Amino acid sequence: MDGILQNTYAIYTFRIIISALCGLTLGFERKIRLHTVGIRTLILIAISSALLSILSVFMAESFGVSGDPTRIAAGVVTGIGFIGGGAIIKMGLNIRGVTTAAVTFSTSAIGLACGAGLYIPACITLATALLSLFFMAKVERKFFPAVSTKFIKVKFIGTKVDENSIKKILKSYGLIINDTNVFYSAKKNHLIISYSVNSPDNLDTIRLTNELSQLKNFESFSLGLEAFPL
Repeated sequence: MDGILQNTYAIYTFRIIISALCGLTLGFERKIRLHTVGIRTLILIAISSALLSILSVFMAESFGVSGDPTRIAAGVVTGIGFIGGGAIIKMGLNIRGVTTAAVTFSTSAIGLACGAGLYIPACITLATALLSLFFMAKVERKFFPAVSTKFIKVKFIGTKVDENSIKKILKSYGLIINDTNVFYSAKKNHLIISYSVNSPDNLDTIRLTNELSQLKNFESFSLGLEAFPL
C-alpha cells in the first residue's frame, strides 16, 4: 500500500513540475515583452491549477464523491477570469493587456491538463501558444503596423497653413488619420490642428518632430496617448 501511495505521489509531483515548467515558459515570454504578468505569477497559476485538477480527480476516485467532479476545474476557470481582468489596462483609447489575460487563461488550462495527466495535449497547447506569441506578433506588425491610437496636436502662428503637407508627412511615417479637429484663437493668432491617428510601435518621433518643424509658421508639436486640451 505504501508503495502504491509513493508511486501516486511521484506521479502527482511530476504533474506539478511539468505544469510549473509550462508556466515558467509562458512567464518568460511575457517578461521579455515587459508585460505586467510575470514568471512567478504564471508559475503559481499553473501549479495551483494542476493541484486543483489533481484534487478533483482524487476526491472522485478516493471518496466516491457524488456529483460532478469537474466542478473544481470549472471554478478555476471562473477564478482565472478575475486575474486576467486585472491585467487589462485602458490607456487613452487603447486597451493593453488583453493578450496577457489570454496567456493567464491558457496557463491555467495547461495546468489543469497537467494535473489530469494529459501531458501531450498540454505540451501541444504550450507549443501552439508560444508559436502564436512569438511569430504571429511579427506577422501582425508587418501587415498591421498601426496598432495604437495616439493624439497629435500641431500649433501654427496665423492661418496660412498647408494642411496637405501635414497629412503627407504623417502618412509617410505610417500614421493613419482617423479624425481631424481645428481650433483658432483670433486673440493669440494661433491655429491648432489636432489629429487622432493610428500609430506604429516603431514611430520615429524625433524625425517626425524635425520634419513638422520645417513647415511654415510652425510653433509647437505634441504627441501622446491622451487627447490634448485645445
